[in-house]
Amino acid sequence: MIDMDITNLLKTGMLFGVLLGLFYVISLVFNVSPMVFLIFSALFVFLSYWFSDSVVLKMTRATVVDEHQAPALYSRVARLAQSAGIPQPRIAIVKNPTPNAFATGRSPGKAVIAVHTGLLEMMSSDELDGVLAHELSHVKHWDTLIQTIAAMFATAIMFVSRMAIWFSFSDRENNVNPIALLITWIVAPMAAIMIQMAISRSREFAADHEAAKITGNPVGLANALRKLDSYSKYSPKRGQPSPSLSHLYIANPLSSKGFAGMFSTHPPVADRISRLEQMSY
Repeated sequence: MIDMDITNLLKTGMLFGVLLGLFYVISLVFNVSPMVFLIFSALFVFLSYWFSDSVVLKMTRATVVDEHQAPALYSRVARLAQSAGIPQPRIAIVKNPTPNAFATGRSPGKAVIAVHTGLLEMMSSDELDGVLAHELSHVKHWDTLIQTIAAMFATAIMFVSRMAIWFSFSDRENNVNPIALLITWIVAPMAAIMIQMAISRSREFAADHEAAKITGNPVGLANALRKLDSYSKYSPKRGQPSPSLSHLYIANPLSSKGFAGMFSTHPPVADRISRLEQMSY
């Protein structure tokens, strides 16, 4: 039996609390009954929990495949999942030249491992095992629950902030509190970023460590991360995902230079590689 990490349970509750609080503040800003937003947020929480994985797959244009459509990848994931001691997750492929991968799903029994075609083309066998094992470790420790819900919440927060801007320009009667509206414009996007940071960075090191144990080859994942980092620096940015999904990927698909690096959803790749290379089995 796979036990849910208690910290992820607490973080899930934190996200629900943040969302409810934000929606309540927005209801005050726009002079709408808090009960309306309470009902809306309760509905959103329910949909986020049950259908967030499907929404993420649609947003990334990932296609779920079976054993007959991708036999080599399917058997590889099955072997690694058995080593990790978790159920066989579903597999999805994203037709995207940018090498990357992510996991989603509310539980190990409902998990999906999604792989970009660019990753399959670039990685050696050991490197691909390392990447897949990293994603399976997120599944094993229920990181995918908090990551997937965070993606939905970040998307919702960004949407609400943009709606606030639109509403302020379209409201001719000026019924909106300008100070509260300004706070909403600033706080909502920042809240989305900070939520992603708090959830992702600490778990990437743990997932790397677990992946090395699953494969017995920390160098494979280290080499894969080195390739991904090199690609992100020197290759054209094609097929980038929404910023609200960046924390799902094994490597940050967005720029981490300058000011943006302060809000990166991933720890520095060099630090991850160094820790992997120091491991010995």
